Amino acid sequence: MPVRNMIDSIRDAIDVAMAEDERVLVLGEDVGVRGGVFQATKGLLEKYGEQRVIDSPLAESSIVGVAIGMALEGLHPIAEIQFADFILPAVNQIISEAAKMRYRSYNDYSAPIVIRAPFGGGVHGGLYHSQSNETIFMHCPGLKMVIPSTPYDAKGLLLSAIADPDPVMFYEHKRLYRLIKEEVPDGRYTVPIGQAKVVRPGRDLTIVSYGLMVHFALEAASALAAAGVEAEVIDLRTLVPLDQDTVLSSVRKTKRAMVVYEANRTMGPGAEVAALIAEQALFDLDAPVGRVAGLDIPAMPYNHVQEEFFLPSPDKIAKAAQELVAS
Repeated sequence: MPVRNMIDSIRDAIDVAMAEDERVLVLGEDVGVRGGVFQATKGLLEKYGEQRVIDSPLAESSIVGVAIGMALEGLHPIAEIQFADFILPAVNQIISEAAKMRYRSYNDYSAPIVIRAPFGGGVHGGLYHSQSNETIFMHCPGLKMVIPSTPYDAKGLLLSAIADPDPVMFYEHKRLYRLIKEEVPDGRYTVPIGQAKVVRPGRDLTIVSYGLMVHFALEAASALAAAGVEAEVIDLRTLVPLDQDTVLSSVRKTKRAMVVYEANRTMGPGAEVAALIAEQALFDLDAPVGRVAGLDIPAMPYNHVQEEFFLPSPDKIAKAAQELVAS
């Protein structure tokens, strides 16, 4: 079985989908000749031609708007936003059009599009190349929000997203692109959207996370184990729909819960997870739900010391977990 990193797995998923279905195509800034700023579409132009791998203008609203039009005509476009930071000009198309297409047409039409976007910090990207804005789209019914943390899941989830009959936001943490390698099968396989995964079993508390923070949580869990604390780590994989059963089952077992995420703390994705636990498992808890998250400041700094201060880290997660277990 070949060993792939996340960017290779994403490229392979797109290649598999395009080879199987001529309706699948790619559009976005520099996705053609350059192969994408992170090389996610490298080689696809030569293989499938400029009718199916389309270099777009630097205009996110038009990228998504054109993708919606393509979807309404029976195509299955994969729209790449070069960085999630620049997705805001396309928010009206995503929220007001794509997400509502099935509802507004009384189920006559849908918008089967995938919108890929690299997000997150820790790469010294500074103000406009480090944001985690997934919360915007979590709030909008009609959209799915998928965030893989491993190369295997990235390929399987992306193939599921491409096959989905409705719009899927597919966020990829850019720091993970080449950080981790694992065995990833050739050909088609899928990972179900809406299904979380227990990536480390434990008994003393539950740590819920996604994306890069899953790996930080696992590192923290290893440090905690050395101190006699066994943390269960859950990789959500999909923020919408949220796998409530996996989260609640774990929390009812461990009696303590903590949510770790890189987005701004206030009203971030972890707030919804915490609310779910408080509503459905309050009397199973031995302590309040904890959160470790990005700071409530306008943007992530470029300076590496300040960037580390902004971000959750394995040490911050382990410290918060120890305090939670002791409470």
